[in-house]
Amino acid sequence: MLIGLCGGICAGKSSIASYLIEEHGFKRLRLARTAATPAVEKSASDAHVPSPSTSANIDHTFADVDALLEFVTLRWRERWVTTDIWDDRVVDALLRRPFFLLISVDAPVSVRWQRFKNRCAANKLTPPTLEEFVLRNDAHLFAQRTGLSAVFQRAQLKLLNSTTSVAALRDAVRSLNLTDEARLRPSWDQYFMQLADLAALRSNCMKRRVGCVVVREKRVISTGYNGTPRGMTNCNEGGCPRCNNAAKGGVGLSTCLCLHAEENALLEAGRDRIGETATLYCNTCPCLTCSVKITQVGISEVVYNQGYLVDDQSARIFAESGVRLRQFSPPTDGLVDLSLDIAPSQQVDNNDTLIQEQNEDVRDVLDSEYFVRPL
Repeated sequence: MLIGLCGGICAGKSSIASYLIEEHGFKRLRLARTAATPAVEKSASDAHVPSPSTSANIDHTFADVDALLEFVTLRWRERWVTTDIWDDRVVDALLRRPFFLLISVDAPVSVRWQRFKNRCAANKLTPPTLEEFVLRNDAHLFAQRTGLSAVFQRAQLKLLNSTTSVAALRDAVRSLNLTDEARLRPSWDQYFMQLADLAALRSNCMKRRVGCVVVREKRVISTGYNGTPRGMTNCNEGGCPRCNNAAKGGVGLSTCLCLHAEENALLEAGRDRIGETATLYCNTCPCLTCSVKITQVGISEVVYNQGYLVDDQSARIFAESGVRLRQFSPPTDGLVDLSLDIAPSQQVDNNDTLIQEQNEDVRDVLDSEYFVRPL
């Protein structure tokens, strides 16, 4: 695994790299910078202000990204980290490798300026004023052709680091489990749930986007998304009066013309193709009506991501019918605010261990207070 950390000056890249080195056995790689040191990294007198870890914990240095890639490719099973993401060319080269994860780190300008002032003080240098720092920062990130803001947006995981201390930062990063191999290559659960999410993008229902995938022996049998039946006006074009009249959840369901994602997937597959060992993936827990139909066609397992208002009722149907129900939440990606609490799916019990209910059979968790998760 190779993790690349990118972001503005004093966003927290080096602190996260140090965490990976000290707690997870990563080794740090340095990539030589070909361009001049940007002004945002300089003091008021234009002297370069070194990072506390500029020379510490550097295991290998490379003249260009090709040399770095050649080295890591032969050792991809080991753990490596670099904060030297200089430009688009570096990112293009690294993202071609299946063992590379790009993480961007950002923080409010005022927070980064304060951190930079502290760095200047540690090096006995005069910091730029806040106005000078903002102007330099804008040039560094948004200058035409050379600005790095677009590079940072290519990261698979984007961290907002407004934490108040290194200890708080480490606690927040620890909860993300950055070393999870599923961040590089999705597990089967993650793969099929992502397909369900992709199907949901085709939804035309005005109420909620839902996608579903029916799988047997790790092969997709059918997909479905919610919306009005074939030949009718799409829901988002006024085809379903109930959905277009802002009806409250659970009200007027008998007048709804939209088929659910699960229904569409089941209709597409048919009972004969589903067989006795099929798994249904859905990005929300099936409703009561869909649960009955899922049970009838012979689905053996239902995997969902987000909870729904009738989780407990659906769960009891599946439990009585012998259908396994479990929740799967993929690794967090996209934008993550590190100052927020750990996600509810990672609640900790009295023994400080994560509650692994998502891997339990529903008959073991029906009475758990953690089971029902309304949206």
